[in-house]
Amino acid sequence: MSALARDVPHSPRMGTLARLPIFLALAGRRAVVAGDGAPAAWKAELLSAAGAEVDVFAERPCEELRAVAAQASRAAIRMRYRAWQASDLRGAALAVGWFDDDGQARRFAAAARTAGVPVNLIDKPAHCDFSFGAIVNRSPLVIGISTGGATPVFGQAIRARLEAMLPQRFGCWAHAAQSWRRRVQSARLSLAARHRFWQAFARLALANPTRAPAPSDFEALMSASRRDEAADVGTLTLIGTGSGDPELLTLRAVRALQASDVILIGDRVSPDILDFARREARNMLVGNSAHAPSGTEGDTRALAIALAKSGNRVAWLRGGAPVICGPAEGTIAACRAAGIAVEIVPGVAGEAQIAG
Repeated sequence: MSALARDVPHSPRMGTLARLPIFLALAGRRAVVAGDGAPAAWKAELLSAAGAEVDVFAERPCEELRAVAAQASRAAIRMRYRAWQASDLRGAALAVGWFDDDGQARRFAAAARTAGVPVNLIDKPAHCDFSFGAIVNRSPLVIGISTGGATPVFGQAIRARLEAMLPQRFGCWAHAAQSWRRRVQSARLSLAARHRFWQAFARLALANPTRAPAPSDFEALMSASRRDEAADVGTLTLIGTGSGDPELLTLRAVRALQASDVILIGDRVSPDILDFARREARNMLVGNSAHAPSGTEGDTRALAIALAKSGNRVAWLRGGAPVICGPAEGTIAACRAAGIAVEIVPGVAGEAQIAG
């Protein structure tokens, strides 16, 4: 490694979370729903759709709850025409309660925790171990949205926006990923080649959200991955960060950061930009030609080419918008001479830059 390049010191890759998003495998497991009314019916239907066998405890269940039980979408919903008891919670994967009375809610939550069962009290976030959030269902692609129980309407608005962005047929791509996964694993590709296969798969899916994937798509992606593996040469992307505002990064820049194995970071680059980068990537601080000592540009160029020749996809973050002019021309020429594919992603000037 060049003396003028160093790994970025370890820092948390994730900011604090109000809730931890997890996706439970509930097929064949038992869930308990206690209470009557439309909210309880919806939760029972949701749990059944996820594969849980649902026991619903309600002395006089409403018509909607009975209808949901009679037409369970996946796993059985069993109506128990009585009040819940503490013993009903033993062995359950999770428990959901719908109670108007706070005292009943607290007793249900306490009994569930005594039984070691995570509990959700509908519309009572203070008593909840977990929350459901808003859901975008393109199963097996499932997106969950949480606002920490503070503003459910806001979560629903975000869900509506995502629903519009992802057509119903987009789930076909997730099904294809499931069926192709074993074939990719058995193709004896290197880890880097498999990673590039799925990156190319994601780009193809996002570019064609309204059509189903075809067998020819798999063959094309596999052929491209084998060619890349045979060449065993990575790429270099020069990314201008413009004004330094992360929100002004282009989609091309974000895609390059998320596809990179190594990210070289110039000294004028805002660390906030790395929020858009692939978390598994290796981050390395390097000098920027505008402010660094003589020779730094050449050292970084040599480092970038060496990393790419080792099969890495390298992104070089450079401060400012004009990444093509000046010393960058030498980097471009050196990459081409070394047989390294090089891409230029110009930065976007901020409002203050334009005004000045």
